[in-house]
Amino acid sequence: MRYDDIVIPDTPACRGALEVATRYQTPSLLNHSVRAYLWAAAYAQTRMIDFDAELLYVSSMLHDLGLVAEFDSHTVPFEEAGGHVAWAFCAGAGWSPERRLRASEVIVRHMWEEVPVEEDPEGHLLELSTGMDISGRRTEDIPDGVRHEVLDRHPRLEIAKEFTACIADQGARKPSSYAGRFVRGGVADRIASNPLDA
Repeated sequence: MRYDDIVIPDTPACRGALEVATRYQTPSLLNHSVRAYLWAAAYAQTRMIDFDAELLYVSSMLHDLGLVAEFDSHTVPFEEAGGHVAWAFCAGAGWSPERRLRASEVIVRHMWEEVPVEEDPEGHLLELSTGMDISGRRTEDIPDGVRHEVLDRHPRLEIAKEFTACIADQGARKPSSYAGRFVRGGVADRIASNPLDA
């Protein structure tokens, strides 16, 4: 499998989500969001997992908006804040209430320890791909032909440093959140040893 084999949807909602991500995220977080979609789609395609490419793409672009200052919440975990942003974005894109809820669910669930693929393929794929990109979990499942092309086109830049700082801040302010649990579980060490940065 190569980069050009990955299904990349081109719809008004996808273009809008990329525009929002580009406007509000740092280059490192933006590239992470793009890679999250690409790893997820490549994994799904090689394993014949049926997924909604538009839903997964929009959710991937918006999944970390709760980390940026403009959308950071002091009352809810960052993935829930991002889910609310996605719901509002998808309403503006004309999505049905059910589809808006799905985007929100996918974003909230990307922080779960596991999302069953048979119950939520898009949530499963985003949870898997963000884990690959941030902490290096299951990077061996990224197709070899895709790995180097994706990293060349969307380099990692300062994602390890930036995300470590973001998750530490979230964990300190919201200790009962998944971010807090991950910080206590040593996520900073996993980020530092991610094989994608080797």
